[in-house]
Amino acid sequence: MKGHTVRADDREGGVRVLTFDRPPANAIDEELLGDLHAALREAEREDGVRAVVLTGAGAFFGAGFDLAAPPRDAAAVARLNTLYRDTHLALLGLPKPTIAMVNGHAIAGGMVMVLACDYRLGREGDYRIGLNEVAIGASYPKAAFEIVRLRLTHARASEVLLGAAIYPASQGIRLGVVDELLPADAFEATVLRRAARIGAFPRDAYAHTKMQLVSEAIARTLAETPEEREHAAAVWSSKESRAARAAQRQKLGMKD
Repeated sequence: MKGHTVRADDREGGVRVLTFDRPPANAIDEELLGDLHAALREAEREDGVRAVVLTGAGAFFGAGFDLAAPPRDAAAVARLNTLYRDTHLALLGLPKPTIAMVNGHAIAGGMVMVLACDYRLGREGDYRIGLNEVAIGASYPKAAFEIVRLRLTHARASEVLLGAAIYPASQGIRLGVVDELLPADAFEATVLRRAARIGAFPRDAYAHTKMQLVSEAIARTLAETPEEREHAAAVWSSKESRAARAAQRQKLGMKD
């Protein structure tokens, strides 16, 4: 399967590598979410796929929502929110091993994608990670918040969510974002070997145990009320929030 923004390549041991490929930063929009959702469902259906590795092309593993996207009306925002939720729950709950191969910047929504994976391996190098949504006036989708709360300790979640800092990759282990940082020359081979090893476990046992780990986060996400969604949308549209994102676009050289 090949989507426009997500490439799929099969490797030894039943490992399927899904690569975000939406230059320049693999930022999130409807196309990327739709392509990822389709790729995950296909990987789930195919018996020959034993494990999924998620990574990014170029300097980024992934960025957050595309700040350069044109304004959306209320109906388009609702569709985007539903697609975001469904895609992240498909990744979090995929009944097969998922491994994040963090080879570049993982910022905002990109870091949430990392945390949605079962096992997270980073490459040693000069790149950045972090959740800066609060600093740019963005509220967290319920799925994103639940993924962060599931994976990080309360202290580290508070640090990264409320501090909104962008960290060097070397801080990834301390924060709990990655399980290990590996030398660049052995990085991909090590990730693929680990993925094949985990993928060889009896699949029913893996899927059952994984679902017990993630089911409460999935249930809380699906239980979000219309009032909660409206409150999150209001955060995005406040005067201060809009000004913060305008400043961020200017900083990144984007036109309003």
